[in-house]
Amino acid sequence: MTWLPESLRALRRDMLFITLLVAAIVFAVVMPSRLPDWPGLVDWPTIAALTGLLILTRAVDSSGALEVAGRWLIDRMSTRRVAALGLVAATAVLSMLLTNDVALFVMVPLALTMCRIARMPATRLVVFQALAVNAGSMLTPIGNPQNLFLWQQWNNGFGGFVWAMLPLAGIALILLLALTALAFPAEPLEVHGRGDESVDRTMLLVAALLYVPFIVLADLRYVGWALLGVMVVFVAFRRRVVASIDWGLLLTFVLMFIDLRLLAGLSAVKSFVAGLGLDHATHLYVTGALASQIVSNVPAAILLAEYSQDWRTLAYGVNVGGFGFVLGSLANLIALRLLGEKKAWATFHLWSTPFFVAVALLGWLLL
Repeated sequence: MTWLPESLRALRRDMLFITLLVAAIVFAVVMPSRLPDWPGLVDWPTIAALTGLLILTRAVDSSGALEVAGRWLIDRMSTRRVAALGLVAATAVLSMLLTNDVALFVMVPLALTMCRIARMPATRLVVFQALAVNAGSMLTPIGNPQNLFLWQQWNNGFGGFVWAMLPLAGIALILLLALTALAFPAEPLEVHGRGDESVDRTMLLVAALLYVPFIVLADLRYVGWALLGVMVVFVAFRRRVVASIDWGLLLTFVLMFIDLRLLAGLSAVKSFVAGLGLDHATHLYVTGALASQIVSNVPAAILLAEYSQDWRTLAYGVNVGGFGFVLGSLANLIALRLLGEKKAWATFHLWSTPFFVAVALLGWLLL
């Protein structure tokens, strides 16, 4: 097993993956006649787009450029409030461009380093970074997996998606920055010490040159060719980047498509969902937000997409559902895992729950 990528070996401890795998085994035993249909249940354009983005963002992360940029930002902060606002805003912006999980992997360690030096409340800052990636990533179709799925599923255009999500994302970000200013005092901040500031400029340049063409080709429905090009370049140029991406995440998404679409096809589930009145925008919005609290927003998006064609309302619901309970978004779990404090769960819900209620009400008014 040592030859497997670390992300695949880690699946043995991933409860979400294990749950999905057990569900798939149950479906295989109960409905063996559906096994030949399984490949057709997977939205392969979404998997291809996610794979390409993981490779490109991993290359940018591995180049060291983001850490240098982050330290440059920290060096220019004067107070804890300014530092928190700067880190929260930077985390939100990165999540729009490099996906929410990559933004956390870059910014949370940076924030923890600063907190150790300046004695800032690390738990609170990381909680706000989790809120930031959920708020920022909702703007773009590449910001998070549920948006990536909805973008590929409905072919609604990159610009069209951003325009539709702009009101909700704008309100969420303004509200978050205002809350950040209230949560952190305007006390002086003194930062000492520096880390490794070397940058692999070649890898950064290659990733940057491939990034926009990949997005354009994905938007034009040529995502398979776009992924092939990215794979060829990095296998020849930096094979370790391809090997180090989160292959376990991709496998988890494949199982999500299979399990949830099989589940959506059950007569009992169809009857239950039919009674929810998802043809009404308000019902779809509320169902998306609340279902995300239970099963996370990515599975909620995949499941509800089987019952409605109103992608904008569905996108509003599942993106708002990323706030609130920690299971609302996988990004929440990633942030708390990077923090490594058990007591952080209580702090997270102290801030995230009222934020969920506020953004949910504002989103409903927008609809």
